[in-house]
Amino acid sequence: MKKIYLDNGATTAVDREVIEAMLPFFSEKFGNASSSHSYGREAKKALENSRNIIAKSIGAKPNEIIFTSGGTEANNFVIKGLAFSNKDRGKHIITTKVEHDCILNACKWLETQGFKVTYLDVDKEGFVNPESLNDAITSETILVSVIHGNNEIGTIQDLEKLGKICETRGVYFHTDACQSYTKTKLDVNKQHLDLVTLNSHKIHGPKGVGALYIRKGIKITPILHGGGQEFNLRSGTDNVSGVVGFAKAVQLAMNPKHIKKMTMLRDDLIEGILKIPDVILNGANGDKRLCNNVNVSFKYVEGEAIGGYLDAEGISSSTGSACSSPKLEPSHVLLAIGLSPEDAHGSLRLTLSRFTTKEEIDKVLDLLPKIIKKLRKMSPLMKFIKKL
Repeated sequence: MKKIYLDNGATTAVDREVIEAMLPFFSEKFGNASSSHSYGREAKKALENSRNIIAKSIGAKPNEIIFTSGGTEANNFVIKGLAFSNKDRGKHIITTKVEHDCILNACKWLETQGFKVTYLDVDKEGFVNPESLNDAITSETILVSVIHGNNEIGTIQDLEKLGKICETRGVYFHTDACQSYTKTKLDVNKQHLDLVTLNSHKIHGPKGVGALYIRKGIKITPILHGGGQEFNLRSGTDNVSGVVGFAKAVQLAMNPKHIKKMTMLRDDLIEGILKIPDVILNGANGDKRLCNNVNVSFKYVEGEAIGGYLDAEGISSSTGSACSSPKLEPSHVLLAIGLSPEDAHGSLRLTLSRFTTKEEIDKVLDLLPKIIKKLRKMSPLMKFIKKL
């Protein structure tokens, strides 16, 4: 049975070209980038070349890119580092109710440290209202953090509009762009971004490496102390092989044809799924949605059951964020856009990659209606509805 992988929002296969770019830095060019000898200089050169590639991809300067172990570390660095370095200015942070768990949990922790956090509502498609953001900013506000492309429902926020508000009000603006990076426009100057979280393993790069853009001049307290690597902001031995793989993945991903292909397949998948009765498309439509994201809720059935049947057919899917999928609670993102707990529990997330094929999408569209029909026949809720 040929397997079909449609959980690319959780992680992606590492591109073979990325692996080839990384291999020499495991065995031949294995030097520590902090060492002064030839092995170290060779590693340092590769590190800085990679930094240049990633900086250029978002319109930043190389010395504004700090390498991290991934999105979770970068997001924690922003939320906690900005809070403690700017607490003399104020102790108020603004975020949204649809952020990734690492942002929400970092904010909740800061609340135990005497900080105040405002969690903005979103509309039924997952968008932040710019007026609500403007109204929430006070003289105590030091940071606004809004996810760019939502990891569950794919909604892409208008960063330019939100960033302009933050710039006008003199507040730092951060976005978690782990899902959107290379899939849609990201320009730190045009979108008024002060801090941006990026990672590698959502774009066919290796796991365990990411980056944080910090606009020059911003004061931020490190959360890792040691040898002073990464401009004294993130100590630890440089992950040279990972960073090289990250940069190579960025170069490969920045190709418009990949976006066009994923968008076409995404739309085919959405169109086919919506032919099934009693289905809700969660999130926005068209170019306001990530090119690889499909999130739907099926009434009267459980998303976990759908995923189990798909898995039995060799199709990998998700019921939400991979970081929280084992939890029994309904998705906080789906509840925030107005879904009932019952409909939220019936959600299914299918996320594509540039390696996804039309044949794979056709196979899913052939099997999924049969699975839903079978589950609804067994559903106690469906039987109860029919009795009414």
